[in-house]
Amino acid sequence: MTQVQPTESLGPFLTYSLAVIALLAVTLTVAWFLGGRVAPRRATVEPFESGVVPVGEADSVRLSIEFFLVAMFFVIFDLETIFVFAWAVGAYELGWAGYAAVACFITILLVALVYELGTGALDWGVRQRSGPDRARYAARGESA
Repeated sequence: MTQVQPTESLGPFLTYSLAVIALLAVTLTVAWFLGGRVAPRRATVEPFESGVVPVGEADSVRLSIEFFLVAMFFVIFDLETIFVFAWAVGAYELGWAGYAAVACFITILLVALVYELGTGALDWGVRQRSGPDRARYAARGESA
């Protein structure tokens, strides 16, 4: 078996990298010359709203903090699904050690979920969560 020297395997990588950079430069240059020149109009500077004409200003829209909490929890538990699926694919090869690791992982996530339920982080609505300063932080001046 022959040993491959690190400098021998660097040539194809550098060639590929230079080819990608050259192709990118050519593509961007051609696009700049051939691209259309359009003066900014009202329709071109507005954000795309799926064909719906936007109403009002972004400053007037007040989203509840629960909206963002649910979005963050979704991302966290969605990542959990990816890790558990990866374990399930290799469960036979990982054996009991892999089973113990994924059981520990799921236990930690269940403890986090119980904590979130206990603190009311998953309760939707202003009136369901309370605290001494809750009225000060409520949307639109609503009190707890």
